[in-house]
Amino acid sequence: MIVDCHTHLMTEEQWGPIFAAEYHKVADRNRSLSLGVTAEEHWQACAGADRVIVFGLNARYLQIETPNEQIAGYVASHPEKLIGFVALDPAAPDVLDELERGVQDLKLRGIKVGPMYQDVDPLDERFHEIYRRAEKEGLPILFHMATSFPAAARLRYANPIRLDEVGIRYPELRVIIAHMGMPWFDDTIQTIRKHPHFYADTSIGDKPWWLYNALVAFHEWGVMHKLLLGSDFPVLTLEEQIAAFRRVNAVVEGTGLPRVPDIQIDEIIHRDTLALLGLT
Repeated sequence: MIVDCHTHLMTEEQWGPIFAAEYHKVADRNRSLSLGVTAEEHWQACAGADRVIVFGLNARYLQIETPNEQIAGYVASHPEKLIGFVALDPAAPDVLDELERGVQDLKLRGIKVGPMYQDVDPLDERFHEIYRRAEKEGLPILFHMATSFPAAARLRYANPIRLDEVGIRYPELRVIIAHMGMPWFDDTIQTIRKHPHFYADTSIGDKPWWLYNALVAFHEWGVMHKLLLGSDFPVLTLEEQIAAFRRVNAVVEGTGLPRVPDIQIDEIIHRDTLALLGLT
């Protein structure tokens, strides 16, 4: 089974004017990459996966807004493949009502947050009731915990080490650290290795040297089993992400540098992510 645990379904307007303007300044000039995608484009990109997790993002601080009804409606049209997460903003006054509505009414099965985009520390009290409810109800939480480009977004809220305290206080909570915590790979490794239900997804794009160094470090620390396949579509398609993994050792061909074992690459691609996240 192939599970893509990190995909977006948002229009460019839903990303908001702040994010969109800054994104287009830094987007890879070698790719014709649209920030927004339609449901049809997302569904076509799902062809190579058996199951796909999809979500939007809500962050009042950066004027990012995605109706959770949009995700739920799309998931309901392809329930055999798609799993939806509810996008929560802890700064919103009705965030707990939205969590309840997302799970009970919209039938979404996990949570997506982005602390740096929402300008809320992951250890802020506004997050803790979300954690308590998610732990009690078995809802995995996917965090954007990685660098990003909006000038107003605080990097200190994106460092994966901030989640160590979360793991201590909520030991049964299932957490996905998106983007392998790039560039804080070492902090991600040390966080996921000590908390049994903490994982990281692989969505760091096609950056050969970064990907090689990250995977070597995860391998040497014995936590490759904590990596979940994620494309970050539309940043990459699933096929592009898998191809990047398959050629990860090309950057060290002919050298004495260590290789990432091919068998571990295969295990990431075919990992039973849904069982690990309690979503079977």
